[in-house]
Amino acid sequence: MTRKLLIRDLTLRDGQQSSFATRMNQKQVDRVLPYYKDANFYAMEVWGGAVPDSVMRYLNENPWDRLEKIKAAVGDVSKLTALSRGRNLFGYSPYTDEIIEGFCKNAIQSGLGIMRIFDALNDVNNVKSTITHVKQYGGIADCAVCYTIDPKYPKLSFIDKLKGKKISAPVFTDEYFLNKAKEMEALGADMITIKDMSGLINPSRVGKLVRLFKQNLKVPVDFHTHCTPGYGLGAVLSAIVNGVDIVDTNIWYFAGGPAAPAIELVYLFCKKLGVELDINMEAVAKINKELYGIRKELEAFDAIKQFPAEFNPLTDRLPDNIDKEFDKAIEAAKADNEEALLQACHAIEAYFNFPKPNELVKKAEVPGGMYTNMVAQLKQLNSMDILEEAMRLIPTVRLAAGLPPLVTPTSQIVGAQAVNCALDEKNGKPMYTNKSNQFVALVKGEYGKTPVPVDPAFRFKIAGVREETPYDTSKYKMQDNPVLPEFGGVKLAENEKEVLLLELFPAVAKTFLMKQKEARYKATTGGNQAQQEADEQDNAPITGKTVDAPMPGSIFKILVKPGDTVQKGQNVLVLEAMKMENNITSDYTGTVKRILVKEGKTVTAGTKLIEIEI
Repeated sequence: MTRKLLIRDLTLRDGQQSSFATRMNQKQVDRVLPYYKDANFYAMEVWGGAVPDSVMRYLNENPWDRLEKIKAAVGDVSKLTALSRGRNLFGYSPYTDEIIEGFCKNAIQSGLGIMRIFDALNDVNNVKSTITHVKQYGGIADCAVCYTIDPKYPKLSFIDKLKGKKISAPVFTDEYFLNKAKEMEALGADMITIKDMSGLINPSRVGKLVRLFKQNLKVPVDFHTHCTPGYGLGAVLSAIVNGVDIVDTNIWYFAGGPAAPAIELVYLFCKKLGVELDINMEAVAKINKELYGIRKELEAFDAIKQFPAEFNPLTDRLPDNIDKEFDKAIEAAKADNEEALLQACHAIEAYFNFPKPNELVKKAEVPGGMYTNMVAQLKQLNSMDILEEAMRLIPTVRLAAGLPPLVTPTSQIVGAQAVNCALDEKNGKPMYTNKSNQFVALVKGEYGKTPVPVDPAFRFKIAGVREETPYDTSKYKMQDNPVLPEFGGVKLAENEKEVLLLELFPAVAKTFLMKQKEARYKATTGGNQAQQEADEQDNAPITGKTVDAPMPGSIFKILVKPGDTVQKGQNVLVLEAMKMENNITSDYTGTVKRILVKEGKTVTAGTKLIEIEI
């Protein structure tokens, strides 16, 4: 009996997120959907991750519309899948069961078939609720074990050894990952994914894990990886050879580099292996033709700016020397000869002009997205000179915080904190002088149990408590949902789906929904002159002291109002920067005279935020 391999296509979510900053708009998505209906992928990942945030933030589009339009076009040919961060859903905060249930219900009713559920700490307790509600409403629960590796610790000095210090024992062993998978299967997982968002899993390791999972689990096993450090194609081939049930791929022009391997290369390997794909590659070629034009349109956001050579595996013949590289790769994968496997795969990728392995990411052993976020943060702060120090501090910060896996959101939390610590050092301040609210919550225990316990003394220093303090859902406070008299007296969020957007993405959804209500109101009434006048900036000269933005970001929440008395060191505003929330304090004791910005406004470093009379 011919073995069959299922394919989950990532092009419309992870593909565009990895390579094009999630800027693919609905019109561009619509152009490829007729061909997807013919392609016959087992599943299409189209939602979750950064999509709901980005389509509101950058494209002024409704995330629910994105999901519903794809479902209407593709129907039941492929299962639509989304990525969810367990109790954190798509955000950076833990949510109540009521919100998780509402989100799962609405997502499945809007067309979702599979929810891929992961937790950034691999804390299985954090995926329980989502598994329950996905299955309750008829969806498939795909539970992901987040792959990560132990950091490379600095060598111990002679003095350290005399003091009895030791290098930490390995945490992320094969048994660690298998035990997590077994726990999730016991909770009702319908499939298990080995999720390697960093591309750091080498072919030998994934081969071993796939064999281990297939021997010990009763549910199908999926493999997800990226090509950034150069392991991706070889790792996928190793997973196939070792019996994986499903692999995640992208279509040619959205594949390789920071994204997953190309379906076209997997197709060629499977032909040689005698593995059936059951994919309509003619339809895939039609999608790819459209993707070429779309990628040109997304040039400003292209992370690589290197197109692979034009290729159609149905019509183009491989040169003999490259065809032999495919054979060599298969032979090496079967023999578990990793060096030969990677050598052959790199030759194949070089022939087709896919990006070379990113040696910096490979050496640093951090996700490419984490690295690029750190670079972006330092560029905004004009502090690129401390990048090397920030990278050096990652293992130290990570271990202090309980050794969380480097996956969204913990990769961003740890990366941003490493930057903060490097800035502290540069400015002659103690490390952890500046810390994001998310880092405090992570150390406190609000995100769940970390792989290793946090030192109580460090927790007290960062969070003010010694004991691990889990998130208390009974204290959850829903976001404000005001009536908007200036736009006809409607509520900011008028239905359950809009309320969910407001809960999951408070700052972004508030701005998006406000624009929606304003546009609708103006379309029906011709606008409101009084409101326009009220919105004009107060240009009166500033006579008091000001609270200024220490870094670029957007105004998440204003905590004071004109007339309030504030104390020096009091939190007066929350600034969202690099998706981290940062409390901004007053340097003065006095009375708030004016608020100079609005919630949702984007500001640069040095922007005057609040005027205070002293």
